[in-house]
Amino acid sequence: MSLRRLALAVVLSLLLPCSLTARAAETRAERAANLYASQELAAAPLHSNLPDYSLSPEDLAKSQHLSAVHVTMHFIDEAWSIISLLLLLSFGVIAWMRDKAVKVSSNRWAQGYVFLLLYLIAGFLLSLPLDLYSQHLSLKYGLSVQSWASWFGDQAKAFALTWIIGGLLLMLLFWSIRKLPRSWWLAFWGASIPIVLFGIFAAPYIEPLFFHYEPLQKTNPALVEQLEKVVEKDHMNIPPERMFLMKASAKLTTLNADVEGFGASKRVVVWDTTIAKMKPDEIVFVFSHESGHYVLNHIVLGILFTLFILLVSLYVGYVFVQWAIAKFGTRWGVPSQNDWAALAVLLLAFSLFGALLEPVENTFSRHDEHTADIYGQEAIHGLVADPQATAKGAFDVLGKTSFADPNPSPLYEFWTYGHPSIGRRTAFAKAYDPWAPGMEPKYFKK
Repeated sequence: MSLRRLALAVVLSLLLPCSLTARAAETRAERAANLYASQELAAAPLHSNLPDYSLSPEDLAKSQHLSAVHVTMHFIDEAWSIISLLLLLSFGVIAWMRDKAVKVSSNRWAQGYVFLLLYLIAGFLLSLPLDLYSQHLSLKYGLSVQSWASWFGDQAKAFALTWIIGGLLLMLLFWSIRKLPRSWWLAFWGASIPIVLFGIFAAPYIEPLFFHYEPLQKTNPALVEQLEKVVEKDHMNIPPERMFLMKASAKLTTLNADVEGFGASKRVVVWDTTIAKMKPDEIVFVFSHESGHYVLNHIVLGILFTLFILLVSLYVGYVFVQWAIAKFGTRWGVPSQNDWAALAVLLLAFSLFGALLEPVENTFSRHDEHTADIYGQEAIHGLVADPQATAKGAFDVLGKTSFADPNPSPLYEFWTYGHPSIGRRTAFAKAYDPWAPGMEPKYFKK
C-alpha cells in the first residue's frame, strides 16, 4: 500500500465530516444567535462567568480547577495509552503474553481468550491510577456518590463484557487475517457493520447491568403525558411503556434524558436526578433535544460516519502493522501479523490515528448537538410558555450541576468537546428566536 493511498484515506476521513456537517444551511435566526453567543464568549476572560451563564464564586473556583485538571488528565491519558503500548511491546511483555497463551492450549479459541485476558489485565492496571483519581475527583466535588465497592463492581462488569465480546471480535479479526492476509482490513470492516448495528440495538438491554430502571408511567405519569406530546409532534412512535426512569442518583448527581436503541429496542430514558433538579418544561426540552437526533437522522449519519472512520482506521492500521513489524518485529517479538501479539501493534496504530482524528470526530459531534439544540427549542414551541427561557434554564441547570466551565479555551473546546460549551449553548438559547419578525424556524415552519 503506497503512502499516496494512505494520505488519500486520511484526507477523506477529514473531509467527510465537513461535507456531512454542511448538510443544512444556516438560517438567519441561527446566524444571529451564533453571532450573539460568539461575541459574548469573546468579550469575557477565559474560564470566567458570562452574562448568560454564571456560577457562584465558590462554584466558579471549582469549575476552574476541574477544567484545568480535566485538560491535563485528558492529554496525559491519551499520551499514556500510546506510551504504555510501546513499553509493553519494547520490554517484551506482549510477546510474553502470547507465549503464555500458546502454552495453555493448542486450541486457538483458548489461546485468543487467554491472550486477551492477560492484555486487558495489563491495560486495567496501567490505567487504574488515572481512573482512581478521576473517581476520587468526582466524589470530592459531589459529581459522584458511588461507593468504592460499587465502583469496582462496575469496573468488573465492564471488564467481563469487554473480555467476552472482545474475544469474539479478536477471533473474527485473526480469522480474517489468516484467510485474507492482504485485504483482511476490508473483510473485517464488512463483518463489523452488523456488529455495530447490533451493539446500538442491544445497548438498552446492557445498561440495566449498571443502573436500575423503572417504568416512567408508574413513577411520573404527568411527565409521560408531556413527553407524549413531543413524541406525537416528532412522529417518533414511542409508546408510554417504552419510557423509563433511570435511578442515576444511586451513583451520580449529574443529569440526563435521552432516547436509546432503535427499532424494537428504542426507548425514552429520564434520569431521576434530572426530575429532581429540573422543571418539567426543562425536561421536555432536554427530551426534545434528544428526539431531534432521531428526527434529523443523526443516528443514521453517526453510524455511517463511524463506519467510515472504522474503515479508514483499519486500512491505516493494516499499513502501520506491515511497516512496524518489518522494522521492529524482531525487537518486539512479533514475527507476523498473524501472531496474537500483533493485536498490540494494531491497537497502537488506532491510538496514534485516533489522537489525530479526535478534533474531527468532535467537530462532527458538536455540529449534531448544536442542530439538536435548535430542533429541541423549536419542538417545544407551543408546548411551553417561553422556549428561549426554558432552553436557557435547562442548560443553566446542566452546567451548574456539573460545574461546567463557562468559557473554556476555544482550542480545548475544538479539540475535545463533543458538545458546544455550556456557556455557548446558554447564550445561543437566549438569543435564538426564529418566531421574531423577519425570522424563520429551521425545522418547524411557521
